[in-house]
Amino acid sequence: MNTQLKTLKILLLLTAFLLAGLTLAFVLRPQPVETRIAQGDTRLGGDFTLTSATGPISLSDFRGQVAVVYIGYASCPDVCPTALAVLTQALRNLDDTQREQVQGIFISVDPERDTPEKLAQYSAFFSPRLIGVTGSKDEIDRVVKQYGAFYRRVEMRDSALGYAVDHSSRLYLINREGQLVHTLLHNSTPDELTLHLKQLLAEQG
Repeated sequence: MNTQLKTLKILLLLTAFLLAGLTLAFVLRPQPVETRIAQGDTRLGGDFTLTSATGPISLSDFRGQVAVVYIGYASCPDVCPTALAVLTQALRNLDDTQREQVQGIFISVDPERDTPEKLAQYSAFFSPRLIGVTGSKDEIDRVVKQYGAFYRRVEMRDSALGYAVDHSSRLYLINREGQLVHTLLHNSTPDELTLHLKQLLAEQG
């Protein structure tokens, strides 16, 4: 009987530790960017400076305009072109006056292949309202962390590309004050993005 009682106590103790661990993991797990924005997390977003074909570009250069930031790389086979095509069509949905008040910023996390000059050509293919920028690994990592994004290099020995880059895929909407206020997934519709842009443009800077 004593042995059975000791065994039961041990099992109960182990169960309590397990439940405590699961609770702690639930509390400490990373919250989605959308949830953090909704909760008013002011640590997300903010100004940054990276390099374009014409020189340093900062988010604050576009203060007073609405900005849409996307983080990816030019050799991306699917999600990046999809997201940038959504942005391009959303910009076309705006009238000329509205369009001139929206700036797209494509941040490459692949500086080894994406020179500023290459990014200028790549961005121009989508829209004249899109600018491509990149930087050193430290600079890129800082921006990625600021915006709650992620990326990682994946070696592809059997591919001519040599490697790919796994990355989060969101369109980050920045208001006229330079604040991150909303995100959309790369496969959102152009109409959905257009609606958000019009709402931000209607706000007073």
